[in-house]
Amino acid sequence: MEWQPDEQGLQQVLQLLKDSQSPNTVTQRAVQQKLEQLNQFPDFNNYLIFVLTRLKTEDEPTRSLSGLILKNNVKAHYQNFPPTVADFIKQECLNNIGDPSPLIRATIGILITTIASKGELQTWPELLPQLCNLLNSEDYNTCEGSFGALQKICEDSSELLDSDALNRPLNIMIPKFLQFFKHCSPKIRSHAIACVNQFIIGRAQALMDNIDTFIESLFALAADEDSEVRKNVCRALVMLLEVRIDRLIPHMHSIIQYMLQRTQDPDENVALEACEFWLTLAEQPICKEMLSGHLVQLIPILVNGMKYSEIDIILLKGDVEEDEAVPDSDQDIKPRFHKSRTVTLQHEGGEGEEDEDIEEDDDDDDDTLSDWNLRKCSAAALDVLANVFRDELLPHLLPLLKGLLFHPDWVIKESGILVLGAIAEGCMQGMVPYLPELIPHLIQCLCDKKALVRSIACWTLSRYAHWVVSQPPDSYLKPLMTELLKRILDGNKRVQEAACSAFATLEEEACTELVPYLSFILDTLVFAFGKYQHKNLLILYDAIGTLADSVGHHLNQPEYIQKLMPPLIAKWNELKDEDKDLFPLLEVRSGLVFFFFFSCMKTFIRGPSLAFSKIESTLTLSALSVQMYNQHPDQYEAPDKDFMIVALDLLSGLAEGLGGHVEQLVARSNIMTLLFQCMQDTMPEVRQSSFALLGDLTKACFPHVKPCIAEFMPILGLNLNPEFISVCNNATWAIGEISMQMGAEMQPYVGMVLPHLVEIINRPNTPKTLLENTAITIGRLGYVCPQEVAPQLQNFIRPWCTSLRNIRDNEEKDSAFRGICVMIGVNPAGVVQDFIFFCDAVASWVNPKDDLRDMFYKILHGFKDQVGEENWQQFSEQFPPLLKERLSACYGV
Repeated sequence: MEWQPDEQGLQQVLQLLKDSQSPNTVTQRAVQQKLEQLNQFPDFNNYLIFVLTRLKTEDEPTRSLSGLILKNNVKAHYQNFPPTVADFIKQECLNNIGDPSPLIRATIGILITTIASKGELQTWPELLPQLCNLLNSEDYNTCEGSFGALQKICEDSSELLDSDALNRPLNIMIPKFLQFFKHCSPKIRSHAIACVNQFIIGRAQALMDNIDTFIESLFALAADEDSEVRKNVCRALVMLLEVRIDRLIPHMHSIIQYMLQRTQDPDENVALEACEFWLTLAEQPICKEMLSGHLVQLIPILVNGMKYSEIDIILLKGDVEEDEAVPDSDQDIKPRFHKSRTVTLQHEGGEGEEDEDIEEDDDDDDDTLSDWNLRKCSAAALDVLANVFRDELLPHLLPLLKGLLFHPDWVIKESGILVLGAIAEGCMQGMVPYLPELIPHLIQCLCDKKALVRSIACWTLSRYAHWVVSQPPDSYLKPLMTELLKRILDGNKRVQEAACSAFATLEEEACTELVPYLSFILDTLVFAFGKYQHKNLLILYDAIGTLADSVGHHLNQPEYIQKLMPPLIAKWNELKDEDKDLFPLLEVRSGLVFFFFFSCMKTFIRGPSLAFSKIESTLTLSALSVQMYNQHPDQYEAPDKDFMIVALDLLSGLAEGLGGHVEQLVARSNIMTLLFQCMQDTMPEVRQSSFALLGDLTKACFPHVKPCIAEFMPILGLNLNPEFISVCNNATWAIGEISMQMGAEMQPYVGMVLPHLVEIINRPNTPKTLLENTAITIGRLGYVCPQEVAPQLQNFIRPWCTSLRNIRDNEEKDSAFRGICVMIGVNPAGVVQDFIFFCDAVASWVNPKDDLRDMFYKILHGFKDQVGEENWQQFSEQFPPLLKERLSACYGV
């Protein structure tokens, strides 16, 4: 018999739903408690679906709310629903997918998708066939409701739908969706395209089999009167450009003409989708060939799209010039995410490189409009096209630029300054002749009466900072710095933010050029401490940290320290251990920790000690919250592990900055126990930072690490998994540092790490940083335990040599090469097959220490003597001329 509600129970649930719409927080709290009680009764969920689907006399918001509470229950407890309850809910959803109300249909669609996402697509076999069948209904509501649910399922489960697990339903669904591209209702046409679009990027086989029909159907809808349909057509073409460009090339001229029209669509959402096309096309090798003839049309369209719209100006409070006294709301402040530390090596001709699996964030020209919009997309497209076409873009752009930059309307003038910033990277060479005139004009724009013009001028000037710094300082650097410092103290918060960010970029470019102006700079930054609201303080911390990095020891003057430290310490003392503002403040202090220890010994004697204990208590709190959550996930919220990561990285900074002096701080702490816990965390970024800290503590105070080695080594061995590149990289580096400290005592652990290291160094497509650290660690292991490692020599010698040939001379390279030399002494046969690679690696040394040079000399001459003069001559004929010359000059072979 079908389930029926108890009338009293139903009234109670309805009252609860009405109460939950009350703005009163006390009522809300009572509702929350009541909901938790009712969730103990399984058939409470039957009442919720009943209100959603059957109580047509109730108002729609109440019915929809009932469905959304049910959706949350499905998310949290679906596995505990009795089968009768689950079946009743599923049946009600399918029976009512055609409800006359669009809100109720959408709610049912969300509920169906949530149930499907709980693994129910496999155990609800009738769902997809029934929804596909309902598409044929002559009732519009049923067809639209079914399509809405299918669209959500396609969005959430695209991979599963294209798998054998469900017997490949797309073979039926894709042709079915394509039929509806011609439907008379624009809403249905839009749903149909949106469903198919979910399978483009994954190259679903069923779609690839129907690709030509799909593309023809898209072309047929190109001029559709409905903006949602046009938007989905544009989205499809952008994705097809990425995955099936071969099918678009024959039609590319027409597609480009179409996208030029759509980028000017009166509906900004359509224009934004179309504008993405230029971003995607710029990444394709055919871009230049296909687009060259269209630049004359495209460039003015992109430039026009870079103006602020009226709604943008309202959202950005473009008419408010002074708002520095207005406190920031929580929404103003973006969450800060700390990037875990990756250990890298120094290369010839450059600094240590970022790991390949991490991408840098680009500075944004208007962060306050955090949503992606037509202005941002147009600017990004112009930026990437400038990098493709370089100076060929300028004939199309320069005639427009002059009119924009000197325009009396501030909105147009502002867009011109943005254009100038967008092309800075790609067209720098062609812009150089114009910069002596443009840079003074931009510096003048820093004093414009409109705040949005002042802020964009800051950003654009930062894009040309490299050129400014290359000129005599009095020409541009000094006037720019003077005006930027004034803007740091602007009355408008947005301008303060832009000026602070631009100044940080200028600091990075100018480095020690700023030294003569340090006193003036510090006076301004310290004054800003008293002026800034919450959000801009975070950016100010960054600017101070960058200044410390850029001028280095020049900041190490008592008068500068005396200016800078009191406001930093005042802010420090205001913060609690769990305050997220600790991140940037600690990052500044770890940058300045060197000065703390050596310069502030008298004034700020407790500096490093305070920092260390603050970081340790942050890490302890984080570790405790992780432990509590792991034991009782239903009672506690998932912890924010950013605190752990930043604390671990800052301890690394202290260990690196203080060196051996950190020993007394570690001795009084619980750091080794916390580190043991963090090394086993489920989150890769936490482990990554843990292993970096382990390596730094090994270098700085090994006596405190050594007692834990027996526990730490198996964990390090388990993390030599190149699927997690940065974790694997840092674990590898830490093993190398531990080997150098342990010496022969490393012997029991060689077997648990060496096979993994040999596998990694031979693995195709392994990122360069990981290869280099792996090679260093194998060399170091071989140095301290040659008898254990040398037998494997022939399994790694070739990739070992190629990995280290581009590394600068340094201590790590020195110890690794000593290891390889010792291993060749134990197992000379292991290097014979690949001796040319060893010769090349030896030649990469610019200035080895005398005893290492002797080791190279003995091996090279030993090999030459072993094979005889004639064979050596034949062998050395294979050498490139430069290698031959180098070995002859340095080692006489």
